[in-house]
Amino acid sequence: MAKLVVLTQSMAGRSCDLASERTTIGRIEENNFQISEPSVSSRHCEILLRGNDIVVKDLGSTNGTFINGERITEEGVLKPGQTLRLGNVELKLDGPGAPAPASGSTPAPAPAAPGPKKEAAKAAPGGVRMSELEGGNRTVVIDTSVFTKKKPSKALYFWIAAAVAFLVIVILILVLISKVHSSE
Repeated sequence: MAKLVVLTQSMAGRSCDLASERTTIGRIEENNFQISEPSVSSRHCEILLRGNDIVVKDLGSTNGTFINGERITEEGVLKPGQTLRLGNVELKLDGPGAPAPASGSTPAPAPAAPGPKKEAAKAAPGGVRMSELEGGNRTVVIDTSVFTKKKPSKALYFWIAAAVAFLVIVILILVLISKVHSSE
């Protein structure tokens, strides 16, 4: 049975068996294989089993889907031993015909095929599309313990002092006016 094995060091060793005809991969829990990494889109791609072929279909991901360094725009065939990159995360397809790693060693990424220049991975901050925001079915929990009461700014003290000065001036003017009237 074919399976995808994560090569990226922070998640190395995680894998997903490709037992069903359709496997979705992405950042959110609703996917068959969740990869919680900011450069991976919420619904990044899907793996389809079509006869003996393993087809990777990009689902409009923000940071792209690559097979051996070549970006796929719609879909591409992934063969055993090839590297699949989703954003900044690399995976390798293990299965029949894939080169086996030496015992006691971790799988090494397959060398990139000669040809077009690799496109650098671009991680979008947050990596969320507008269409994903419109669903609004996520629960947001805000920890309010980190917020503190704002201290009065210097501007507030300035306006208080200005108001007091204004009142003092008005009172002095009234006192002067009353003395002028009383002396007449």
